[in-house]
Amino acid sequence: MEDKKAFIAARVAKELKDGDIVNLGIGLPTLVPRYLDPSVHLILQSENGFLGLTSGETPEDYKGYLVNASGRPASIAKDGAFFNSADSFTIIRGGHVDATVLGALQVDQEGNIANWIIPGKMVSGMGGAMDLVVGAKKVIVAMEHTNKGNFKVLKKCTLPLTAAHQVNLIITEMGVMEVTPEGLVLKEYNPEFTLEEIQAATEAELKIDENIKKMEA
Repeated sequence: MEDKKAFIAARVAKELKDGDIVNLGIGLPTLVPRYLDPSVHLILQSENGFLGLTSGETPEDYKGYLVNASGRPASIAKDGAFFNSADSFTIIRGGHVDATVLGALQVDQEGNIANWIIPGKMVSGMGGAMDLVVGAKKVIVAMEHTNKGNFKVLKKCTLPLTAAHQVNLIITEMGVMEVTPEGLVLKEYNPEFTLEEIQAATEAELKIDENIKKMEA
């Protein structure tokens, strides 16, 4: 695929509903607002103290004094709100975020996620991921299916966990997988790949939904 990230972000956008309060992780998740249906109006929450944050599509949209949680330039809606970090995490920990979309280094069939550190490598910090995956009502992992051919959708995560049993949905360029008590269920597949190719790129055993659909961005 030419633009995996755009395809994934466009599919993630279909999971978000009008009026949702949504927290978007760094990287790929920040592309999601570009692909929302015009009738869907979200409230973006940023853990460094904003409701109504907007990503901005051009440099003219950015406010010179505003950055999102990853330190990148951002802007804010006219009806947006500013508050301190403690209040921001009260919103997250209090269960007021409808959905969080974040990337992962690894995710597994039990809904465990590892996305904050690779032992022995320098990282900028864990950020708010540990709070978000526990506090948000729905946790969506948006990521490329493999890393240079290495499995990212595993039977069991091998990296230090961000949280256990919290992931609800995994969306990659290959398909949409739901975490269930019975394991990972492939709900949608990208017709550019066969079911056999998707399974071969996945360490976890995929259960095929009896009503599986073609994945569309």
